[in-house]
Amino acid sequence: MSNVLNTLKNEVHSILGSPSIITKITVEGPFIALYTRNKEFFVNSTEAMGQLARKLKKKVVLRLERDLLTNAEEARREILNIIPKSAEVSSIDFDPVFGEVIIEAVKPGLVIGQDGRNLLKIKRTTLWNPKVIRTPLIKSDIVSSLRNFLKRNTAKRFKFLVSTGKRIYRDKTLGNKWVRIIGLGGFREVGRSCILVQSNGSNILLDCGINLASSRNSFPHLDAPEFDVDKLDGVILTHAHLDHCGFVPFLYKYGYRGPVYCTEPTRDLMMLLLLDYLEVCRKEGRQVPFTTREVEQALLHTITLNYNEVATISPDVKLTFYNAGHVLGSAMIHLHIGEGLHNVVYTGDFKFKESLLLEQSENVFPRIETLIMESTYGARGDILPPRETSEKKLILTILHTIKKGGCTLIPVLALGRAQEVMLVLEKYIRQGILPEIPIYIDGLMAEAMAIHTMYPSYLSKRMKERILDSSSDLFPSDIFTKVKSNEARLDMLEGGPCIILATSGMLVGGPSVEYFKKMAGDKRNTIIFVSYQVEGTLGRTVQRQGKGGRVVVLDENDKAKTIEIKMDVESIEGFSGHSDRLQLLSFCGKIKPRPDSIILTHGERKKTLDLASSIRSLLRIETLSPSNLEAERLV
Repeated sequence: MSNVLNTLKNEVHSILGSPSIITKITVEGPFIALYTRNKEFFVNSTEAMGQLARKLKKKVVLRLERDLLTNAEEARREILNIIPKSAEVSSIDFDPVFGEVIIEAVKPGLVIGQDGRNLLKIKRTTLWNPKVIRTPLIKSDIVSSLRNFLKRNTAKRFKFLVSTGKRIYRDKTLGNKWVRIIGLGGFREVGRSCILVQSNGSNILLDCGINLASSRNSFPHLDAPEFDVDKLDGVILTHAHLDHCGFVPFLYKYGYRGPVYCTEPTRDLMMLLLLDYLEVCRKEGRQVPFTTREVEQALLHTITLNYNEVATISPDVKLTFYNAGHVLGSAMIHLHIGEGLHNVVYTGDFKFKESLLLEQSENVFPRIETLIMESTYGARGDILPPRETSEKKLILTILHTIKKGGCTLIPVLALGRAQEVMLVLEKYIRQGILPEIPIYIDGLMAEAMAIHTMYPSYLSKRMKERILDSSSDLFPSDIFTKVKSNEARLDMLEGGPCIILATSGMLVGGPSVEYFKKMAGDKRNTIIFVSYQVEGTLGRTVQRQGKGGRVVVLDENDKAKTIEIKMDVESIEGFSGHSDRLQLLSFCGKIKPRPDSIILTHGERKKTLDLASSIRSLLRIETLSPSNLEAERLV
């Protein structure tokens, strides 16, 4: 046992003041688990556990020894007697490995009760730790599969967490203290974001994505000499878009068995997008360097953290997530390295302005010396219009297409832009400005919508209230119709004016490409781009070509196919989940405390260099724009 673990256990006994109460202390990943045979202490330990967590600055859970837990069937009856029927309990599952009873309900607040009264009663009556989760308001196969997988593998999860905890709380490395980062992907480009953070005691990856727009530079440089999968302490994900998480399963194919840290919504959405990516590649005959097996391994090894929850993830690194405002569950990463040696904030993709769906990103941190920031919209001309202007342009474009008798195709990212655009369309239909024509959603949007309804605490105040209002539906089924078959797609296009929201947002695989092929030749139709089109994608090509008899050439079954573009092509900015240039500069000026240096990533070369120059001249902060494979020493 390491000296660190011995010290930790001595601290626990010292703080509690009565060592005999605790029968066993284990570390489970970054968390501390205590076991007791004292039922009275177990039930009335809230204050003691809170004091312990504050002093240790770690999450602490108390469990009763397994042989003292109430019989599951008896406990189920007690729970159903305590919880009001109006809570609409969907399921009650018992997990003896972690001593938890998982209660799924449509109205979790009624399960919890005022001031947690029902949970305390359940704990006292059954001696199980109650955990409450929300039933998706929309049926979701992926959520059911995910929850069932985790349920079946609790013993494996426990074993993994214990082994990870021992690695985290190993003795610290002696010697000189230093910190550096190496860009393995996403520098002076958009796609395959991946950053290796190294200290003399740790190796940590920030994101591990793929570049869907490139066939030659699709994956991060994991062949770099600095990277060694066997020495990796953890992977930290900012959000679920594939350019930030799409290459994680590859690590498990090559022997990685360590943790992936993210928020709970990011975990669910990542699984959804990864499985869909594999399915799309299978249908299109594309090779993928990992399988469903590795996706499941990633899920098995994922540790979720809440915003503002501090977690020790290696001997010299503490991690905290902060809201990034980009998509559901997106997070900025704060790393506290060493005993005050250096603090890094990595924004990932972020939005420094509120949207319909999310609050604006955080900008206040406990400490920061180095800021690693995205620069997607970093060029001088990258100023997004006011949201109201963008909404009106979208509606006017759709109305013009309806007047011509055509259909409107809106390629969207399944996560983020899809939900924003749906909320806008619904708003204008409710106001009577947009006629109630059919609106079809095709791709992963229904599953992503279901996951949104499970995590209202991650949404804007307005959306949270809407989900918690039982009389309201976040994405009403009387407005949006899910497309279920290829045959239905043909019928839709022949049925008169309609709106189609389809993935992918950049016309790279997915149903949006099929719709484009069928609709491009009809001048009555319109395609509207509402998200960033990465260089090298079909979306970027179509966006440049515009309308008027121009053509694009597609590769279809190893044959060139020419598509004539007669449809209207519109690009409407303002719906992006990224910060524009003014928001990026505002964030750099308002971030607290002020960083000593800024490193730019996630932006095309010219945009990144332009933004770096502006930050240096306007804010007098050292700003770097390194290329992939360049190392920057921070300490």
